[in-house]
Amino acid sequence: MARRSAPLLRRLVSASSPPAPQPLPGHGRRTVTYMPRPGDGTPRAVTLIPGDGIGPLVTGAVRQVMEAMHAPVYFETYEVHGDMPTVPPAVIDSIRRNKVCIKGGLATPVGGGVSSLNMQLRKELDLYASLVHCSNLPGIPTRHQGVDIVVIRENTEGEYSGLEHEVVPGVVESLKVITKFCSERIAKYAFEYAYLNNRKKVTAVHKANIMKLADGLFLESCREVASKYPGIQYNEMIVDNCSMQLVSKPEQFDVMVTPNLYGNLVANTAAGIVGGTGIMPGGNVGQDYAIFEQGASAGNVGNENIVEQRKANPVALLLSSAMMLRHLQFPSFADRLEVAVKRVIAEGTYRTKDLGGTSTTQEVTDAVIANLD
Repeated sequence: MARRSAPLLRRLVSASSPPAPQPLPGHGRRTVTYMPRPGDGTPRAVTLIPGDGIGPLVTGAVRQVMEAMHAPVYFETYEVHGDMPTVPPAVIDSIRRNKVCIKGGLATPVGGGVSSLNMQLRKELDLYASLVHCSNLPGIPTRHQGVDIVVIRENTEGEYSGLEHEVVPGVVESLKVITKFCSERIAKYAFEYAYLNNRKKVTAVHKANIMKLADGLFLESCREVASKYPGIQYNEMIVDNCSMQLVSKPEQFDVMVTPNLYGNLVANTAAGIVGGTGIMPGGNVGQDYAIFEQGASAGNVGNENIVEQRKANPVALLLSSAMMLRHLQFPSFADRLEVAVKRVIAEGTYRTKDLGGTSTTQEVTDAVIANLD
């Protein structure tokens, strides 16, 4: 009797048990959340500026990866170099026509000489917001984990206004210009970015304890905008304390909004904390145009040895080009590129010298292409 009841018991238990969950179709892939409009797949023209130093190497990597993905973009290439007196009008016209540009670094002479072409581009096109995303990447050991900082920097005024003159021989006056208009719009951009990207906190970086009028106006603007976003935490931090906090407890920061000079310092410091400027993406954006480039300015031109050995790190500009693809409403191409780059970094076989490896730019590029889905 017992032998005959055992199979019956097993059948009863199995019948009462819920069926095993079946994997969802397409699990692990992008779901149908992005519905393009008719014609959205039309290839888009992008202005390309290879730039100086390592620029041609890393922009060449971007071109190769875009071709391998069959991304719906094509490039209009222009030679621009930092020792030119101005950005050629044809380049400005191309960016105005295409709305989007990707560029390598442009060398800026130190001290006397021509003015910064980077600043000329930002002012001519009113690219008032600089965005640098500094975060830990799997496979790169760093002192701090859990770092995911977005630095949003005002890009057109402040100490970079370019208003300098010699009062008398041996005395130079440099003007720092802060306006209500520019402070408000960079604060609005920072809070809008936080809102759209589910970020929880915005930190305004300042020196209003000393520059009471200039940085005080910047803080006043940030506070006014913050009051319109009650769901986002807002705090303020003096820039020297911010520098110390960045290197000791960087995981406390989320989105940071800064005037021009402080943002440059903060972004480069944050990039160093998570692996260096060679892996940090970024861009400059205004109401109508956007230029994507290596996020942190330090090392964006490189040095002669890196250029001669062809060992520049292309990761920063590849991730910046993924940002560009999202900006152009090509999200699946951006995802494929970003996933491939992070796979190569995590595997660790192909890395340039700044990440502890010996690979060339081409070897890293080939590895990224091989990891494209």
